[in-house]
Amino acid sequence: MTRPILLVGQPLLAPLLPLLRTGHDVIALWESPAPDQLNAVDALVWAGEFPLGRDLMDAMPRLTLIACFTVGYDGVDLALARERGIAVAHAGNANAEDVADHAIGLMLAQRRWIVAGDRQLRAGQWTIESKTRTRSMNGARLGIVGMGAIGVAAAERAQAMKIAIQWWGPRPKPDLPWPRTDDVVTLARESDILLVACRADAHNRGMIDAHILDALGPEGLLVNVARGQLVDEGALIDALRSGRLGGAALDVFDPEPTDPVRWADVPNIVLTPHTGGATHEAVGRMAQALMANLNAHFAGATLPSPVTDIILERG
Repeated sequence: MTRPILLVGQPLLAPLLPLLRTGHDVIALWESPAPDQLNAVDALVWAGEFPLGRDLMDAMPRLTLIACFTVGYDGVDLALARERGIAVAHAGNANAEDVADHAIGLMLAQRRWIVAGDRQLRAGQWTIESKTRTRSMNGARLGIVGMGAIGVAAAERAQAMKIAIQWWGPRPKPDLPWPRTDDVVTLARESDILLVACRADAHNRGMIDAHILDALGPEGLLVNVARGQLVDEGALIDALRSGRLGGAALDVFDPEPTDPVRWADVPNIVLTPHTGGATHEAVGRMAQALMANLNAHFAGATLPSPVTDIILERG
């Protein structure tokens, strides 16, 4: 029986090679495969946040599956894949709980001055006169942009902390216990903390712009654990420097890795290097999801976590 041929896209996926070679022949893109090798590829294993160019897809006429190891798939041209009859799969909700944990951690780190306090103490600046007051989480108003698996998990955690919750998303979800606002501007205006947890696509780049940040205001906190391109970073930096926004906590940037110089003198901000969903446990679940999608596809079975279902739901 002929073994399916997989092309693995990025060097960061190299640790998966021993697992993928069980039942498949594997080619690594970073080793510059010859055109005839690409011509034989049946499936592509991809890190979904990276752009997948048309040229690479054109070089693989036998391609029938794009299997994203990651939960995100915003780098994949879904319309082109659909046009060519190529299935797209991802890791489902493998890291949603961990990203929600990280989101709550970012809120606490910035609002309760945990990171800034650590720096103050280490610099020898903690004195009786410098005693700092922070803002309580109890009774704070949290607005969540995007109520998918991450948004729901964050809301459940926030509710346990006695935080008031509202949300906005493109579709009503009557089964959710938290109220949905009419638009993001209203949500920002009525929130102390605005959490960005929605999926990124070609239509919502820069959706958190100066208008939204001004609605959140000089006491408000912006937290982003989704994708960097959802936030207008230039507008965010201007709002923080001018004091029009109270604070920000970011785990994602546009582009990545971000230039540290860009943030060197930006006040009232906590930054982490896109580690929200990068736990050992979540990565293990992502590997399991990848293998399940590959095995199902080549067995002619239904994909466990197809992207196509989500596309149809959006339409």
